[in-house]
Amino acid sequence: MKILYATILLFSVILSLLFLLRVLLFKTGLIYITKKGWRSIQDCFHVYQFFKVPEFDESMQENHLYRKVFIYLSSLASIEDSDFTNLFTGKKTHDIVLHLDPNQVIDDYFLGARVSWINEVKNDTNCCRTFVLKIRRADKRRILRPYLQHIHITSDELEQKKKDVKLHINIDTHEHNRLWRSVPFKHPSTFDTIAMESDLKNKLRSDLESFLKAEQYYHRLGRAWKRSYLLYGPSGTGKSSFVAAMANFLGYDVYDIDLSRVLDDSDLKTLLLQTTSKSVVLIEDLDRFLMDKPTRVSLSGVLNFMDGVLNACCADERIMVYTMNGKDHVDPAILRPGRIDVHIHFPLCDFSSFKTLANNYLGVKDHKLFPQVEEFFQTGASLSPAEIGELMIANRNSPGRALRSVITALQTDGDGRGSLNIRKQLDDSSSRKSTGDSGEHSGIFSREGVNAMKDIRKLYGLLRLKSSKKSESFDRTPDRKDGQSTGL
Repeated sequence: MKILYATILLFSVILSLLFLLRVLLFKTGLIYITKKGWRSIQDCFHVYQFFKVPEFDESMQENHLYRKVFIYLSSLASIEDSDFTNLFTGKKTHDIVLHLDPNQVIDDYFLGARVSWINEVKNDTNCCRTFVLKIRRADKRRILRPYLQHIHITSDELEQKKKDVKLHINIDTHEHNRLWRSVPFKHPSTFDTIAMESDLKNKLRSDLESFLKAEQYYHRLGRAWKRSYLLYGPSGTGKSSFVAAMANFLGYDVYDIDLSRVLDDSDLKTLLLQTTSKSVVLIEDLDRFLMDKPTRVSLSGVLNFMDGVLNACCADERIMVYTMNGKDHVDPAILRPGRIDVHIHFPLCDFSSFKTLANNYLGVKDHKLFPQVEEFFQTGASLSPAEIGELMIANRNSPGRALRSVITALQTDGDGRGSLNIRKQLDDSSSRKSTGDSGEHSGIFSREGVNAMKDIRKLYGLLRLKSSKKSESFDRTPDRKDGQSTGL
């Protein structure tokens, strides 16, 4: 019995000592000293090989691998375990970026092997910066090349996410052989904000994601790694907003080619040569340009631009986008597979798109007037997303008034393309605001009223010359600064 008690007592004492040791190690930081000591003992039984990655090569040219290693190491979670780490503000206001301090070590694990990176800086200056890779000689043949490839891929992905997207436009004057002028691309459009059927939106998003991962597949087929989209539909249906959403989703620059500024077919090819990978190359209103029978850029030049030898050689990792109002009168050679991979129709607004616009512009997901709006759409009445957006912006402080203005436009203008009705409703909404009317009446006006308004508009210029007082009584158009359309 005494032996049992002694055993239990001894076991309890051991557990208590282990607990106290654990508390001592973790609360006082001795655990880190223990880990370093154990690692030093391990290093005595292994042979290591060192690889240097200097910032500059022998000719003082920048070593791109150094930049990639720098981006990769800054993204590792283990950088926080370094004794000294520098904290910097990122490009965004609340971003904090961690960088390794000079002569500090960071560990990484790849395929079950541990490697170490040393940020070597001589004489505490930044002119001789070098990353030193420490790897076990036994692991070198197995992981070195795959590990460096992993760094390349990861750093490219990180850099693509962080880079500032730019909009490039072609210019007339070729200064120093530069054909493009760029500005920051700040368009806020995303796949969540564009008015489009959810199924189609998801399919297009999946198509773009599949393209990003298909480099080896395209090259195995002997094809250029590019994807071509045709966006066609009436003006104001969101084609340009969709292009912006694509660019923001991919993180690609946008090269917007104005064909009226292109000198000849050769100049068009040169423009393509000066685009970069990871970009969206855009030509808008291609059908109108071709219908005008241009003399400087031929149809053959456009076809070669879309799918010629130069395109196959220089269009890797690019999205080609062409917009048209319609494709009925376009040469079939332009629309054939290979030149156009995906055709996307942008129709006038339906009820599903209307609900998306109401949520985006007014923050309204449901309203008592929705059934009435849906009824008008079912009868065939329609407006473009740009026209609906203009009405909602003008009445954004009153969702009910905004929806009634849309109902008025749908009832008085069946096909939604009469800008006069939109303008009259903006006038009416401005008048109601000035008289303090919160929207007790629907604001629907008759056909006679529309015709009378047309006659008044025709005589407006003459009346303005005769009497400024009369001019003021007719010209009730509010300030359109906040009411401009965001669509096309």
